[in-house]
Amino acid sequence: MADPITSQVRAPRAEVVTRLATIDDAAAIRAIYNHEVENHTSTLDLVPRSLESQREWIAQRSGAFSAVVAVMRATPDSVVGFASMSPYRERAAYSTTVEDSVYVGRDHAGLGIGRSLMNGLIDTASGSGFHSMIARIEASGEASRALHRACGFELVGIERQVGRKFGRWLDVAVMQLML
Repeated sequence: MADPITSQVRAPRAEVVTRLATIDDAAAIRAIYNHEVENHTSTLDLVPRSLESQREWIAQRSGAFSAVVAVMRATPDSVVGFASMSPYRERAAYSTTVEDSVYVGRDHAGLGIGRSLMNGLIDTASGSGFHSMIARIEASGEASRALHRACGFELVGIERQVGRKFGRWLDVAVMQLML
């Protein structure tokens, strides 16, 4: 099993390393996430995060639910993507299932960064004893769906018109990986 904290991928233009997120990464994570909130449907969040709430988000992540960032080896303080796992549902019977989140800065798309982050999450989830991983992806998000397919996820359903953003109804594709 690979160690997700030192996972590497050689991208066409640069080498990327993943590591645990720190409070110092909050501004960079926030910038990536808020761009998606304000401009895209990759998240159905409608409210941009403040720097303080982003710091709190990182502080709340530990163990298998830690946040991980991708950085360029040449510039290790330059976060180009991030990922995390969250409990799937609150009820105890769901405790062996997790939900993943992966975001890559738009200017670094297509370099294998999402795959590196996703592989790290899968290794962490498996090594932590989880049985299933769920991805909930806005249905038209083909790049995210393709990433999850490439990592072994299968489409298990479509939730119709469950979100509303930018004045339109959005479907959510539910994908699952059995670990």
